[in-house]
Amino acid sequence: MSARPDGPPDARHRVGVVSYLNTLPLIDGLENLADVHLVHAVPSRLIDLLLGGEVEVGLCSIVDYQRSPEALKIVPAGLLGCDGSTMTVRLFSQVPLARLTRVHCDTESHTSVMLLRVLLDAQHGVRPELVNYDAAGHRTVEGRRVQWPEAMLLIGDKVVTDATPAIRYPYQLDLGAEWRELTGLPFVFATWMARRETDARAAGAVLDRQRRHNRERLDAFLRRQAPRHGWPIDLARSYLSEMLRFEWTPRMVAGVERFFGMAHDLGLIDENRPLEWERDGVEECAGAP
Repeated sequence: MSARPDGPPDARHRVGVVSYLNTLPLIDGLENLADVHLVHAVPSRLIDLLLGGEVEVGLCSIVDYQRSPEALKIVPAGLLGCDGSTMTVRLFSQVPLARLTRVHCDTESHTSVMLLRVLLDAQHGVRPELVNYDAAGHRTVEGRRVQWPEAMLLIGDKVVTDATPAIRYPYQLDLGAEWRELTGLPFVFATWMARRETDARAAGAVLDRQRRHNRERLDAFLRRQAPRHGWPIDLARSYLSEMLRFEWTPRMVAGVERFFGMAHDLGLIDENRPLEWERDGVEECAGAP
């Protein structure tokens, strides 16, 4: 998916967003605000838009906080996370997980791939080769079609709307549930970020206000948006209200710090930067120290 703008081009705040169903509690309605210009892209593309100055704030994969060549800060106006099962971040395998040698990984997310490596090492004692996999309809590796690889990691709406047959993949792993079992903590997949030198206070206040507003109107926007994303409304409601989390708490912070520590121990990130927050302009975050 290429970057796609919504809203007036001269708007005050340029915001990078993802168009999955699971981001609606954070972004629905922003397109109607006169001072917001949305740029849509897949999660793995948002960090490039942020570093390139094309957006002021982006809903970036949490691992990009560590991997970015430039220092970033978290804008605590909301997050995309879970405290158990996610339904839409899932490993599918034709062989027992302890026998995995290669996994085709959805290229749309950086964080999910790193989480998979952490979990397979900690829980199953394996470090399989990971292959970039264009899973968004084409199912290709470097332009070559691979319809049913031995194992694949998929994220986002496609896990539900383009369901993988269980009879073909009898071994499955929900990464959120596995992380909760391993650590007892929630997991954060993405959050609002800005470059360290950016004054993101005003943008953060807008995003925080919209998230709080959306929390009170879930049914209203699901009736409109769930069919557009190919989801049954009842399943979408359960997914967003029961499985996913959208607010920073102390446990969310602990989950991020635990993940970064484990990734660093495995050599998946070069350094473990401490979390830095945009302090002002957003209502006090219970999780931000």
